Amino acid sequence: MSHITLVRHGQANTDARDEESYDKLSPLGHQQAEWLGAHFRASGTYHNRVYSGTLRRQIETATGMGHTDAERDSRLNEMEYFTLADLLEHQHGVVIPTAREEFVYHLPKVFEAWRQGIIEGPPETFQNFEARVSEAMHDIAAGQGPALVVTSGGLIAMTMRRFLGLEVPALARVALAIMNTSVHRLLPIGEQLSPVLFNAVPHLEQPNRHYAQTHL
Repeated sequence: MSHITLVRHGQANTDARDEESYDKLSPLGHQQAEWLGAHFRASGTYHNRVYSGTLRRQIETATGMGHTDAERDSRLNEMEYFTLADLLEHQHGVVIPTAREEFVYHLPKVFEAWRQGIIEGPPETFQNFEARVSEAMHDIAAGQGPALVVTSGGLIAMTMRRFLGLEVPALARVALAIMNTSVHRLLPIGEQLSPVLFNAVPHLEQPNRHYAQTHL
């Protein structure tokens, strides 16, 4: 069993309110990715296997880090939050927030409605999302040598749910906390992977880079 380092993509289009518009890095997102790649190289951090999802923001992040040849796996793609939120609003009247602060209360509502199956016609069920994340992590862990996975916040949060047994409210809090280009690590302990690092941003710790510690 090999250890896995998960990286959330850089800051995307923060003004977007749909999946397609969101799926590209902002100028700051590109810079975050370049800084993280430079940090890994300077610290001698080595991964002999690199993966990303097939979403544009994930590929741009991997490329910005210097991994133009990352293996692309659609199982590492993000849940479609904007689509789910739109369905929840139209079907149950849960209004999509306009202020960023309100998403702290909105995301848990979306997750719980999705898990309970009261959102009709979702792109995928909560259970299917959880299953594909688990399958992807299992397959990557079965490979040889340390793996780097460039993905998204919801997928990282779901991975933490799997290994820590998180209920939906905690899952939502974890998802909300995950910063752009943050680093998370799973290490084999006994017969399974265990989280040993969460939400680290060593490339953004310098005082002149604190402004780049973004969540959205």
